[in-house]
Amino acid sequence: MTDLLKLSGVHTNIGRYHILQGVNFAVAEGKTTMLLGRNGAGKTTTLRTIMGLWPPSRGQIALAGQRIEQMATPDIAQLGVGYVPESMAVFADLTVKENLILAARDGPLDTARLEWIFGFFPALRKFWLSRAGLLSGGQKQMLSIARAIVEPRKLLLIDEPTKGLAPAIIGSLIECFAEIKRRGATILLVEQNFHVAQMIGDAVLVMDNGMIVHRGEMAALADDTPMQERLLGLSLEAHQ
Repeated sequence: MTDLLKLSGVHTNIGRYHILQGVNFAVAEGKTTMLLGRNGAGKTTTLRTIMGLWPPSRGQIALAGQRIEQMATPDIAQLGVGYVPESMAVFADLTVKENLILAARDGPLDTARLEWIFGFFPALRKFWLSRAGLLSGGQKQMLSIARAIVEPRKLLLIDEPTKGLAPAIIGSLIECFAEIKRRGATILLVEQNFHVAQMIGDAVLVMDNGMIVHRGEMAALADDTPMQERLLGLSLEAHQ
């Protein structure tokens, strides 16, 4: 199994705070890897560091064998990395259509791919010419994910996509992520909904205090309640 992404001894400081304290892990190509942990463990900082938004103070980050830890965010994106932040960042004054046009790096929107996205998120078709700032929270999350997948990506970094969403929308997200993986993308996904993690994760990484404290198969963690309680404080069953 080939590793698409690899972090080696990554430290990240934000101001006077030492957030990541020697993070080591690899993400297998074509798999969905869940990044779990308690609030404040360093999960979001890990994604932002990979994406170049917060450069590491030391350590190495490699994408398909190419060192990227000193690269600017736009250059990392050009290598085929998509990022969905927890903040559901969209351009509020632009329409849904304009948001997706901006996200399409390689030219005009692919009509067939748009139809594929509309199959998961029909609200985006309905509000195609509406300003993104007028969308509901769930619709903004749909748009944020659509922006990341409007073109094929090698790697998707996704931060808590189901936070605050209705169960029906979460179901669409699960189907969407499963189809993205079937099409060959690699996903590193931060998620607090452990039921979702169990449904879509192949591998799992658990963070605590800025370090990886567990790595393994998602199915093994899902079957081991004592391990869930030890690593995460609560069992998966408590979140279903």
